[in-house]
Parts: sequence; C-alpha cells; structure tokens
Amino acid sequence: MTIKAPIIAPDDADAGDGSTPLPRQPRGKGRRLRGAIAHKLGVAILSGEYAPGETLSSETVFAETLDVSRSAYREGIQGLIAKGLVESRPKTGTRVLPRDRWNLLDPDVLAWAFAGEPDPQLVRSLFELRLIIEPAAAGIAAAKRDRDDIKRMKDALAAMRRHSLATEPGRTADRQFHDAILRATRNDALVVMSASIGAAVAWTTQFKQRMRALPRNPIPDHVLVYDAIVAADVEGATAAMRRLVELALEDTQSVMAV
Repeated sequence: MTIKAPIIAPDDADAGDGSTPLPRQPRGKGRRLRGAIAHKLGVAILSGEYAPGETLSSETVFAETLDVSRSAYREGIQGLIAKGLVESRPKTGTRVLPRDRWNLLDPDVLAWAFAGEPDPQLVRSLFELRLIIEPAAAGIAAAKRDRDDIKRMKDALAAMRRHSLATEPGRTADRQFHDAILRATRNDALVVMSASIGAAVAWTTQFKQRMRALPRNPIPDHVLVYDAIVAADVEGATAAMRRLVELALEDTQSVMAV
C-alpha cells in the first residue's frame, strides 16, 4: 500500500529530537532540514499513521510533497534506517519495519513517540526498564560514588528545587540527577544507557503534565535516593530508587486514565 506523505514546510525545521525548534530554514538547506524530515516521518510512524509493513511513496513523490530536495529526503530516510524504523531496497522501495526492529531507546525515537499521544504499552515498557536498571544502579552508586559524583547529584537536586519539574530547566536537572547516578556506578554498560534513561525520565515527566499539574512533588523522593547514596547505604539506595520509579509510574498511570 502506498501512503500519502505528510505536509512539512521547510521553515518548520527542528533539531530532529522533538525538543527545541530551530530558526526558519530556506528550502533544502542543511542538516536542520534533514532532521526535520526525519522528525516528521518518525512521528508519523510512531503515531501509527504509517503501519509496519507498509511502503512509503516513491522518493520523487515524497520530495515533491514535502517540498524538499531528493538528496535531503534520502538523508532523512537514512536517519530512520539507522534507528530501525524503515528499510529501503531497490525496486521495492522504503518499507516500515516491524515494531520489534525499532530502536525504542534511541532518544530521538522516544521524542517522536511522545510528540503525540504515546502508546500505553511503550510507557509501561519504559517504566519496567527503569525498575530493572535504576534501583540496581543506585545501589552500585552508593558503594562506588566519590566526592565528584555526590556534588553532581547535589547540584542537580538544587536545580530541581530552584526551577521545579514543571519547567524545562527543572526537567534538565532531573535528567542530570539520574545521569549522575548511572555514571557513579563506574559501569560502562550502564553509563552507555544514560542517554536513553534520561530521555525516558524527561519525556514521561513532561507527559504527566500535559493535562494537569504534577499530582505531587517528586523531589523529596529524589532526596531520599541522594541521602542513601551519600550514606553509602546500598540497600537503602536500591529501595529508595525503586520507590521513586514506582511512584512515578503511578502518577503517569493516573494521567493516562484521565
């Protein structure tokens, strides 16, 4: 099945990660436009507008519909290929891949998923992942943290208090807090996941505030994690982080039920 391309104005370019819009761009100019193409198509795929197994329109049709150069469109598609969303083959065209091929932990893919109404299954999956990783990471951090780690966590907490999680600076500080914990584990595999975990934290926190204010202040939950890590309390840090994620899941489920 051939699908109609979404309309994208060249001056609607953004960073490609669903976060901060970029200045207006002339037609076909630069990486920002390529990022905008990937963003628009990525959002369409994650929202279900393009179903797995369906074939996109031809390169020529898409380029004309999107009012972009064919080379910019091809480079945008390469970004989607790298994230496992589509595959492109000679003669058969560009096809949306099955969901289990998508790199759902890629920060861009998470941004595209939360650009609209996220799939409840994805939201639950992200929290399940966090419950597997973050409590254990907090326990390891409590055993291995040093003075610099503690300072990074303390600074992030201070910024969270100063700005609140209702603001972008506050949510940035929240990501930095969780990132500091993963880095304090001194575990390369966990550190590599910091961008994905941080994106999951940021987007679920923002999602909770779309229709109403946060149902409660989660900063005290972060303080309990911090205090346990400072005290080198492995079991306490593990339990505190587990409780933090569980409460965040409850808050998110309450919003999704509205």
